[in-house]
Amino acid sequence: MAFKLTEDQEQFRDIVARFCRDKSPTTAVRELMATEAGYDAGVWQQLCAEVGAVGIHVPEAKGGVGFGPVELSIVMEEFGRSLLCSPYFASGVLATTAIAEAATAEQANELLPGIVSGDVIGALAVSEDARSFEPERLQTVAAEDGGSVTGSKHFVVDGLNANLLIVSARLNNEPRLFAVDAEAAGVTRSAQASMDPTRKLARVEFDNAPATLLGNSAVDITPIYNTALVALANEMVGGAQALLDAAVEYTKLRVQFGRTIGSFQAIKHRLADLLLQVELAKSTAYQAAQVLADEGAAGAKASEAASLAKAACADAYLEAAIQCIQLHGGIGFTWENDTHLWFKRAKSSEVFLGSPNQHRERMLQAMGV
Repeated sequence: MAFKLTEDQEQFRDIVARFCRDKSPTTAVRELMATEAGYDAGVWQQLCAEVGAVGIHVPEAKGGVGFGPVELSIVMEEFGRSLLCSPYFASGVLATTAIAEAATAEQANELLPGIVSGDVIGALAVSEDARSFEPERLQTVAAEDGGSVTGSKHFVVDGLNANLLIVSARLNNEPRLFAVDAEAAGVTRSAQASMDPTRKLARVEFDNAPATLLGNSAVDITPIYNTALVALANEMVGGAQALLDAAVEYTKLRVQFGRTIGSFQAIKHRLADLLLQVELAKSTAYQAAQVLADEGAAGAKASEAASLAKAACADAYLEAAIQCIQLHGGIGFTWENDTHLWFKRAKSSEVFLGSPNQHRERMLQAMGV
């Protein structure tokens, strides 16, 4: 498959990249990751108002911006490159996708504009264990009238920052999605420890929490999951590229035995191997975004492409982090060096939404193997 961004898409990438350079230097990342919220509310409003990135992949008829998975992937790649600290993945990807897929037109038009404008922060509360995107593992239950939910959710991205929670629960033994006010009675939220302090996670408990049933039928989680996987894969590609660039720049500066270490053949080989792995991962991520744009996010082909991208990009990202630390030598594992910021994101992203091995298995199942 040949893949090339259009001129408009390239210009959009430049806008997003410039925003990230201005608003997300590593000094800002370090400051924000030490806070409870983990993001700057002013920068978040600028991102929503000036860049218009939230809900970019959701059709206008459903309250979104009206572009598609490719544009979403452009945003995520640049955010991954800069480690922009914001509730974008939770609100702009997971929550918006879930509402667009599950809600009625009236519900979507009611819920999405606030999220798109940034006035409301959404979060998707699905995970109950490492593989709980699978409907048969869903333990949270709704009351018979669908007016409340009871259960617990783990690893809710930006769960503490959210105003609106989109919660998966069983209603009459069918998986459904519900909208829950995060401040409502019966909702208890607590921070959950994570290796990556730039992506805040929460545990959310529901005890007969008031809820609004979304849509008129059982929800298919597959398109939501595939969209999230492709977005995450492209975020990982951006991070891997940033690490590769940092490694190359450092080897041009570090002098040993009267020569820059980048001039040694062994270092060139390591960088060339890493470049190949990053470029191959980038191809899988771009292809997956194009498959979603062409085929939709619900079918077997979308699942195959999304899981392939998640597995390949997770491996490449972690390898880039390891190699970057090693090529920096003794300074590479110190707190003062920025490499550890991307290493922690790479390690947490490796298992977030499923490990590479789980996704290789899912890819084969989608292929019918």
